[in-house]
Amino acid sequence: MTDQQPASPPLGRTFLGGVLMGLANLVPGISGGTMILAVGLYERFIGAVADVSRLRITRASVIFLGVLGVGLSIAVLTLSGVAVGLVADHRWVMYSLFIGLTLGGVPELLRLTRPIGAPAVSAFLAGMAGMAALAWGLSGTSLPVNMGVLVLVGAAAASSMILPGVSGSYVLLIVGMYDTVIGSLSATELRADFTGSIKIIGPVIVGAVIGIALLSNLLKALLARWSSASHGALLGLLCGSVFGLFPFQDAVHPELAQRSTRKAIEALVLEEATNDEVRGARGDDLADEDLDAYRAAWSGKTKGELKQASLRLERFAPAAGQIAAAIGLLLVGFAATRALGKGSRDQPTDG
Repeated sequence: MTDQQPASPPLGRTFLGGVLMGLANLVPGISGGTMILAVGLYERFIGAVADVSRLRITRASVIFLGVLGVGLSIAVLTLSGVAVGLVADHRWVMYSLFIGLTLGGVPELLRLTRPIGAPAVSAFLAGMAGMAALAWGLSGTSLPVNMGVLVLVGAAAASSMILPGVSGSYVLLIVGMYDTVIGSLSATELRADFTGSIKIIGPVIVGAVIGIALLSNLLKALLARWSSASHGALLGLLCGSVFGLFPFQDAVHPELAQRSTRKAIEALVLEEATNDEVRGARGDDLADEDLDAYRAAWSGKTKGELKQASLRLERFAPAAGQIAAAIGLLLVGFAATRALGKGSRDQPTDG
């Protein structure tokens, strides 16, 4: 990196990068950093965020981050409900696509890692080990929902905007906060319970701002001083991020995996609401026999126990057609990420 600010990238590509970054931040397994890398804006983004966080504000950085932020916000506000629903209802399809989209960033990171020596290889292995620990060590964890936890979760999830391969939504998923945070961002949830949604979104945003500011400055310094090893670590994080995305698994309790249905069950069990009250409050069209069955099945359970049950996954034996489709989706995702980055190369930011 040099002390010169790079020329501002085209506004259209910056906006597209923001949209892709926002979409990536909504779905477990995709890294916003990977998407930014794919469209050739990664080091420009790191430099701009680091500068603004140190109050070294320039017109170019403000415009770049503003356009990026608009694209990101549009994606988050319009696609959050869709993303949650697709992951809940079509997990193996979406995970197959996510694996391809994530691995599509490998060639670009591999290029940036060169020359590949012992430090880069060691950093790569350390990055993979860290993601393996994240995937298999924390899976199924469920955290309490309070302000302190939400701030910490926001700071951790912000890594998806900075680190290629580390998905903030994936972090949310494995600590049991995915539908709590992402679901609160949907327009439907904001209309239904604006105050409750803001109580969740606010602390997460505070944590995200803190996490982005700290991590961007740290990463900028590491990339400037130890470029090969730093990119090797990022490559390890990216490759290791697919460990927790085995496609052929489904929710053990699909009714709890759906946020709206689980909320209805919580009202039935915890609040002892009537069927009509549940339908009136949530706008659900569940039949009486379904609600009665849910009440009987989950009676006596706490909110935490219902949340834990909603996270349980079980593997299934895929049919030959599903395997072929999964491979096809993986290749489509890989090609899509590569196509976005075709002809794009990061320019150096100031160091």
